[in-house]
Formats: sequence, C-alpha cells, structure tokens
Amino acid sequence: MNAVPKILAVVGGGRMGAGIAQVFAAAGATVTLVERDPAAAAAARERIATGLRRAAERGRLADDATVVLDRVEVAAEVAAVPPAAELVIEAVPEDAALKTRVLAAAEAVVGEHAVLATNTSSLSIGGLADGLRHPERLVGMHFFNPVPASDLVEVVVGPRTADAVRDAAVGWVGALGKTEVVVRDSPGFATSRLGVLLGLEAIRMLQEGVASAEAIDRAMELGYRHPMGPLRSTDLVGLDVRLAIAEHLQRELGDRFAPPQLLRDKVARGELGRKSGQGFYTWGEAR
Repeated sequence: MNAVPKILAVVGGGRMGAGIAQVFAAAGATVTLVERDPAAAAAARERIATGLRRAAERGRLADDATVVLDRVEVAAEVAAVPPAAELVIEAVPEDAALKTRVLAAAEAVVGEHAVLATNTSSLSIGGLADGLRHPERLVGMHFFNPVPASDLVEVVVGPRTADAVRDAAVGWVGALGKTEVVVRDSPGFATSRLGVLLGLEAIRMLQEGVASAEAIDRAMELGYRHPMGPLRSTDLVGLDVRLAIAEHLQRELGDRFAPPQLLRDKVARGELGRKSGQGFYTWGEAR
C-alpha cells in the first residue's frame, strides 16, 4: 500500500498551501510549511489549525487535531526546508518567475532523490523545469480548493519528468485517499482549460444580464449536476487567480479565453471572492 512521504515541505501558506500541508499531516507526514515572513508563517499555521478543528468536528480526522498540528512546523525561508524531505510542493502565487525561484531554491536544499512538485493550475511544467539542475525531478501536482474536501489531484507530466517521479506522485495521491488524473503538460492542462472556459462564459452571461449569479450557478448545479456553480467556484478560487489564468490561456490558446470586462473590473476594485469577502457573492467572513 502506498504511503505519504515521511518528511515533506510546502512552500506557500495561503488557503491552498495550508490545505495541502493539512492533508499530508493528517495522513501522518511531518510537514514544514514555508511562508514569506514569520507573521505570515504563523498565520498559515493558524489556518491549518482551523482546518483541522473543522475536520475533527465533521468526523473526518483519524487523529486528534492537536496531534496532527504538532506534525507541522512553519518557517520563513526556503532554506529551512529539511534536507531529508522526500517531496517539496510549491504553492505560491501563479507567477512563473516566482515559482521558478522557489523551485530552484528548494532544489539547492534537498537531496538528489527528492521530488519537486508544482501546484500550478496552468503554467508549463517544462518551462518551470528549465530553472532546475535536474528537470526530470519536477512534476505537477495540481490540488483543488478546498484541498481537504476535494477528491481530485491533477498529476501533470512534463516533457522531462521521470517515470519514477510520475509514479511517486500518483502513489502519494492515492495515499491521501484522493484520485489522480494524469495529463500531459499543455496550457491549462485538463481542468483549468475546461473550468476556466466555463467560468468565463458564466461571467459574460452575468455581464450581459442573461441571468443572476444565483440562477446561472443553480442551472449548472441542478441541470448538469455540478457540485458548485461556475461563479461560486470562481469566488472560491479567487477572481484574481482566475484572471491571471485566463490571461495566460489567452496568450497560449487564443481569444476564446479573453477575460470579460466584468472580471477585470471586479479584480481592479479588490473584489476577489471569498478571501476578500466580496466577489460574485458576498461572503460573511473574508479568509
């Protein structure tokens, strides 16, 4: 039976990174979570603590929440990643230059057999691997929000990803109790390419006054059995994140991914979705 790495690190402690750290810690791994400064690192650990409390309340945690949290250490620099880490997952913002720097810094710390993974939802695995001494050790592990509740991880195989690295990633996904889909490195992979296209069309419909956000989402939830409508999903992902992905896909695949003006306007106003308290919906608590 597959097992999670005994020691791993997650770089980036936002909602996504904290969720990734939480599920690995809950599965028994010792996790180092790296953020940009001590205050952000402390906030990330509290984010995990909150997630663990909620999981325990719902009966979804095998161990005591305090025991799981004790498996998580936080740090404010990539140099603190344990040299013995078997896996390092970067979950920093969707910026190629930033991700490249983080991955190169992690490669300089860990051993030669460690796997490096990127949580990117759209950027080229091959392009990110160009900044590594050993590009064959990089694989995409694209988790979904909210990570503890989501069943899917998209494993993205770059042009130089070693077969053993791909197989290790697939095994770790299974050890988390999640299901992988393995896809070839291409713009937007499978999930972002389809999900963003649907989300952008829903935003255009809202912009054109076709229906309310609630009606558009309800139509997809009840008519097509989507667990969450495309506008509520955009709020959860973050409007700024969706805009950045759309712009990237427009450059790579053409104007069918052109962001609607409504999306640009909301991002310019700071209406980023759940994390800001306002997006296509009003949220009771900004996260």
